[in-house]
Amino acid sequence: MKAISHDATALYDIPGPRTVLRHRLYGVLSTLVVLGLVAWVLYLLFDTDQFTATKWTPFEYKGIQELLLRGLGNTLKAFAISAVLALALGGLLAMGRLSDHRPVRWAATLIVEFFRAMPVLVMIFFVFVALKVQPLPALVAGLTLYNGSVLAEVFRSGVNSVEHGQKEAAYALGMRKSQVMSHVLVPQAVRAMLPAIISQLVVALKDTSLGYLITYEEFLHAGKLIASNLDYDLPFIPVVMVISPIYIGMCMLLSWFAQWVSRRQRRNPKTEAAEVAPAEPGTLLPMGVPPDRKITGEQ
Repeated sequence: MKAISHDATALYDIPGPRTVLRHRLYGVLSTLVVLGLVAWVLYLLFDTDQFTATKWTPFEYKGIQELLLRGLGNTLKAFAISAVLALALGGLLAMGRLSDHRPVRWAATLIVEFFRAMPVLVMIFFVFVALKVQPLPALVAGLTLYNGSVLAEVFRSGVNSVEHGQKEAAYALGMRKSQVMSHVLVPQAVRAMLPAIISQLVVALKDTSLGYLITYEEFLHAGKLIASNLDYDLPFIPVVMVISPIYIGMCMLLSWFAQWVSRRQRRNPKTEAAEVAPAEPGTLLPMGVPPDRKITGEQ
C-alpha cells in the first residue's frame, strides 16, 4: 500500500524529485529566453545608434528640461482635477443607481452605461471641437465622464458586496438610509473597492497622454516636440526611454499609496472587532436578578 505524504494537501500533491527537476529546467529555459530577448533589444538599440551622444544631447539643455518639467506638471494637474471630479461623479451616480426611486435609478443607469460605452478620445474631441473649449477643460471633461461612470459601477458593486444582514441590522436599529450608507455599508465596502479604484485612477493617469491630440502641453506632448521638432537626428527612442520610466513610476506610486491606505485601514480601530468582556458572577440578568438567585413567581 502506497504511503501518503504528510506534506500533501487537498489541492495538489507535493511534486517528486523528477517533477522538481523538470520545473527547475523550465525556469532556467524561461530565464534564458527572457535574457535573450533583452539582449536582442539592446543589440537593436546599439545597432541603430540610439545611445550616441548626439541623440542624448538635448536633455542636457535647460530649456529642454524645463519643457519636460512643464509637461509633467500639466499631466499631474490634469490627472488631479480629473481624479477628484471622477470620484465625486462616481459617488453621485452610484447613489443614483442605489436609489429606491425608480426614475432616479433609471436615469443614473442610462448615464453610466452611455459614458462607459463611449470612447474617451471621442468624448475629448467632442468637447474640444463641438463645444469649443480650451484643451485642459476638454481633457478633464472626457476623463471625468468616462472614469466617473466606471467608478460608479465600482462603488455600487462594493456596497452590494457587503453582507445583506449588516444593512438589515442597521435598519432594525432605526437608522435612516443615509446613516446606513455612511456608517455601515461604505466603511466596510471601501476595503473591497480600493484596488479597483486605484486601478481606474491609474487608467486615468495614463489617459492624460491623449491630451497631446488636442494640443494640450502635457508630458507626452513635450516629448513629441523634442523628438520631432529638433535637429538632433530625431531622438524618438531616447525620449521614450526618458518618459516611459516616469509614467511607470507614477503608476507604481499610486499602487504603493493604495497598499499604504489598505494597511492603515487594517490598523484602524473602527474596523476592528471590539472585545466583549466576559460575564462576572455579579452580572445581572435581563430581569435585574443576579445569576446566583433563582427566578420565582414572587418578585
